[in-house]
Amino acid sequence: MASPATTRTVRPLDGLRTRASGPPGPGAGLVAEHLRLLGAGADDAEGSEVVVDGAGFGALAARTTWADTARDVTDEATVQAATGIMAVHGRRDGGPRGIAADYAATASAVLTVQGVLAGLLAQARGGRIAQVSTSADRAGLLAVSQYLAAAGADEGEAAELAPGGPPFTSADGIVFELETLDPGAWAAFWRALGAPEDAIRAGWRPFQFRYATACAPFPDALHSTVRHGDWERIRYAAEASGAQVCPLRSLADRGIEDAPPWTLAPHEAAYTTGGAPAGLPLAGLTVLEAGRRIQAPLAAHVLGLLGADIVRIEPPGGDPLRGMPPACSGISARWLALNRGKQAVEIDIKAETDRRRLREMAAGADVFLHNWAPGKAAELGLDHHQLAAAKPALVYAYTSGWADRLPGAPMGTDFMVQARTGVGEAVRPDGEPPAPSLMTLLDVLGGLLGAEAVLAGLLLRERTGHGVRVDSSLLGAADVLTAPARRRAAQGLAPRRPAGFRRPLPTADGWIAPTDSCAAAAAAYDLGALPTADALAQLRTHGLAATAVTTDLAALHHDPRFAGSISRDAHGAPAVPDPWSFL
Repeated sequence: MASPATTRTVRPLDGLRTRASGPPGPGAGLVAEHLRLLGAGADDAEGSEVVVDGAGFGALAARTTWADTARDVTDEATVQAATGIMAVHGRRDGGPRGIAADYAATASAVLTVQGVLAGLLAQARGGRIAQVSTSADRAGLLAVSQYLAAAGADEGEAAELAPGGPPFTSADGIVFELETLDPGAWAAFWRALGAPEDAIRAGWRPFQFRYATACAPFPDALHSTVRHGDWERIRYAAEASGAQVCPLRSLADRGIEDAPPWTLAPHEAAYTTGGAPAGLPLAGLTVLEAGRRIQAPLAAHVLGLLGADIVRIEPPGGDPLRGMPPACSGISARWLALNRGKQAVEIDIKAETDRRRLREMAAGADVFLHNWAPGKAAELGLDHHQLAAAKPALVYAYTSGWADRLPGAPMGTDFMVQARTGVGEAVRPDGEPPAPSLMTLLDVLGGLLGAEAVLAGLLLRERTGHGVRVDSSLLGAADVLTAPARRRAAQGLAPRRPAGFRRPLPTADGWIAPTDSCAAAAAAYDLGALPTADALAQLRTHGLAATAVTTDLAALHHDPRFAGSISRDAHGAPAVPDPWSFL
């Protein structure tokens, strides 16, 4: 068992070593990279199973596979097809589309590292975890959990699910994203450009809900309006209205930056372990979460799945997103996907008495996690330094948009970060116009990286006795997702995948997705007149692997590929399985 205080430890895995075996699993290279960044020595192998030990820890074996049970889900393409990722990503285009970046494998790699950190943390607290396993298909289900919950709700969507959405193109050919959370700024921007009033009114709701629906079918008149204005005029309209615009950057523009996806900054403390209750790795630990939208709430949700008690800070009257349709038993299905099981406490952070109460609550917690706007925590007296003064052993976690790494960056929201970092190129193959995905790719991956950073901070605290500040960001998530494409660009190779990459094939009653290795051969067969089952059977007779594409997320509940995996919570909302198994 590990000592709770190892004075020479600087990173959470200092003194530990990793050994890999087996064929490369999903995201094997990323797993190895993150374990090295966290301090572990490593061999050069990349396999589906990694054993971590040393520095007083017992051996912990971490295994990552493509699928938990489904035999025809064997690579990135088939995971995206089966879990509904293709369906959600393709909503803007009117049909399922594969993400050209390896999104499910990236998410599963982060989950694997989370499992390693959680298992080692449990050992350091007196537990006996020796094995952790996860799979890319469970990562995919977690990634679409909000969309799945909405599809299984008691009522329909509040906004139409139909093709359409940003980005926009100016008269001089600048492709850009638009962002505002204020309907007044939205209207002022479009009025400054001369858009019709009925189009302005009709466009706000689908634009506002695009984070939830992954599409934005607003009137064509809005696209036509910006096509008649040059970039300078559009920039002026944004500045005058309070909206923000960001041109789409290329992968080559972003380049390779040697920056980890999170930072850990220990500070002096006097923490000693109190031992772990039996059960999940984080049992007995308390996380105080002041999160909004997706990134921080998902990070806290993951920590809750690992056993932590999550106390969610909400404004007076409760989180307004609780009422966001569609609902299950009167509560937003999407909200439940990220926040079920959390205890809620209403705090008015504008009132000094409530801020004092929040500081007292933080003094009794192990983790304080938030994703407020830059500078807001310091303005409120709730920054790392203020809270650590009352609780030196606190793990203070900030999940931001830009991590203060890009001066002059626009608003740090999912789609703006996608636009600024070249994600729009990475997720679309060559031959298609670059466009950020309207699936919230970075909010989800950023939340997973935020949870990984918190686990690293907790393990470092356990080993050193020091509290830790941890920072993660959507920018870090974008860099992790686009790293393979940016490396290709740095080598002088085409950064984007070839035309037609991960494009599902239509059948008489649906779609099928071949594995990446079989896609070229499968495309040579005429399958359009065959039912999906027959098309799959025909490909198998030729030795080609494929799976059916999920187009109705509500059907996942009864999909034999996930038999028994998807349950329903106490409110009746669909709930995806925990992404890890511990032994």
